[in-house]
Amino acid sequence: MHCVKRLGKGLMPRDFDRQVAERRVRIAGLNRYTALRIPVTEPVV
Repeated sequence: MHCVKRLGKGLMPRDFDRQVAERRVRIAGLNRYTALRIPVTEPVV
């Protein structure tokens, strides 16, 4: 959770394209953390 909190801190770039790129990097990081927590379930036969 510490890493997720750190993603919200920092200075925002002034250029709009760089802001978009930074947001995409943050979203990709959050998606990666979410994917690590999703359990893989298999049916028991």
